[in-house]
Amino acid sequence: MSTIVLFQQRYGQWALVTGAASGLGKEFTNQLAARQLNIVAVDIQPDKLQQQVSFLQQQYGVQVKPLLVDLSDPAFLAPVQRETAELEIGLVANVAGLSSVGPLLDIPLETLQRQIAINCYAPLTLSHHFGRLMRERGRGGIIFFSSASALQGTALVTNYAATKAYNLILAEGLWDELRSSGVDVLGFAPGATNTPGFHHAKPRYTAIPMPYMEAAPTVAEAIAALGHTPAESPDAVIEPRPF
Repeated sequence: MSTIVLFQQRYGQWALVTGAASGLGKEFTNQLAARQLNIVAVDIQPDKLQQQVSFLQQQYGVQVKPLLVDLSDPAFLAPVQRETAELEIGLVANVAGLSSVGPLLDIPLETLQRQIAINCYAPLTLSHHFGRLMRERGRGGIIFFSSASALQGTALVTNYAATKAYNLILAEGLWDELRSSGVDVLGFAPGATNTPGFHHAKPRYTAIPMPYMEAAPTVAEAIAALGHTPAESPDAVIEPRPF
């Protein structure tokens, strides 16, 4: 039996990916579509989202439903529920995130609050909603994107690191609660990755010479780890593994 068929048996026909229009979220949609999963693509960037939707449809021949949603809106779940009510979402990848670099007290409070909404409230909300449905069906998977910065207090990304620590701890606990029900949970904690979101945050990266991780092998590592471990913090250079 092919790995694609095995993957579909485990996670069904539909995956929901946040941050789907760029960076790691975009790469997630690519690799899941390559496994012939249909995609609910959630993002706030209309033009980039539509471009990715068209690419997935043409490249992989899968169904793709774009959802233009602001995950910082406390009421964001209502349109997601409405648009997915007839779909069996078997895999949720909580990839969307907001980062900023600088001393905590120099960053506007509104930005910090929006980070918490997007990085913590949104994945909790999505995972609570879809996780209950997965538990009822006895199969599914949920991925929380954490960060290597979550492993300790990290200056200049203090709030971001704290939000990613929340995701890691949430994933580990939920993994234990759901592992007997057929639902896989993973907290994935990569290092600095070469994505538009990382560069948009304007990190002082030249002062700390470290290799970037690239999106494709990073996502491949996350997919390979799902169902095998509650948490994964990969090295900077990763070779994809088969499912």
